[in-house]
Amino acid sequence: MAREERDPAHGAEVSRPAKRAAPVPRRRDRARELRHRIEAGLPVLLITPSVLAVGIFVYGFISWTVYVSMTRWNDVLPDYTFVGLRNYVGLFQIPRFQADLRNTVVFTVLFLLGAVLLGFFAALLLDQRVKGEAFFRSVFLFPMAISFIVTGIAWQWLFNPQTGINLLLQQAGYAGPLPRWFTDPTIMFGVKVGAIQAGIPVALIPVVIAATWQLSGFTMAMYLAGLRGIPEELREAARVDGASEWQVYRHVVLPLLRPVTLGALIMLGHVSLKIFDLTVAMTGSGPGFATDMPAYFMFETTFRGNQFARGAAIAMLMLIMVAALIIPYLRYSLSREAEP
Repeated sequence: MAREERDPAHGAEVSRPAKRAAPVPRRRDRARELRHRIEAGLPVLLITPSVLAVGIFVYGFISWTVYVSMTRWNDVLPDYTFVGLRNYVGLFQIPRFQADLRNTVVFTVLFLLGAVLLGFFAALLLDQRVKGEAFFRSVFLFPMAISFIVTGIAWQWLFNPQTGINLLLQQAGYAGPLPRWFTDPTIMFGVKVGAIQAGIPVALIPVVIAATWQLSGFTMAMYLAGLRGIPEELREAARVDGASEWQVYRHVVLPLLRPVTLGALIMLGHVSLKIFDLTVAMTGSGPGFATDMPAYFMFETTFRGNQFARGAAIAMLMLIMVAALIIPYLRYSLSREAEP
């Protein structure tokens, strides 16, 4: 639609087109939409390689292990004949595997008690703001920097019946019978169960001591962090109410450290259920399988005996034991996070 305007030069009216509002460019809208799509899809694009890697190399291999454990592949040449749970049932009839289960239970109980108690008392001492705390904290944490192989070799020398501690006892004038340590096949508190003696193998005690020495610093660090996170006002309030120092720790400190204790038990229990390198370096299977563990039995069965189906069955039973320990903890943690 045109409008008339007067020409200032000639005084005549001229007709000029009316100005229209400039439309918003569609190119800008398309660019904004494309940017939104990229921003929405970028997180998915970034985590896709990790998801694929975990799916293939974790869950894919677990599925393959489950399948192999239900076949007849117990020779060099693969045999995928399906046999169901026959390999699992056969494992529980093997005396060595029965001894492995006994050793796992004994090792886990003694190791958890030793590492948790020693770490807790070390944290209590450091929490008193002792002089040289940084030095002692480093000393307690140092064993964590050493691999289980190095730990096993060092403690294997210390507990060797001909050297180490026994040599020190001899030089100190001890005239009695020297301990045989990890070469002793004695089962303390032994009770005949099936083909094995249920009890505490003496040869397993040095392995427990070595594992406790290495990981008690880990529990010390967890407990020390928990103790430093408890407000001092709570302790002072309990003391003002007339509570003794023992009652303060029993009714105030220990209940607040319960999540720390649970986390330490779960992490250490996970380590104890799949322990392998420490026993390999120290004792192997031990006298009468007194220090044998399911992981070591699986290694020998699979890679030395070429019994791949039986080895896969042992691996799956180990996974089930670890899952039985981890899943309740995860459910407990998720339920606590969901609480308002």
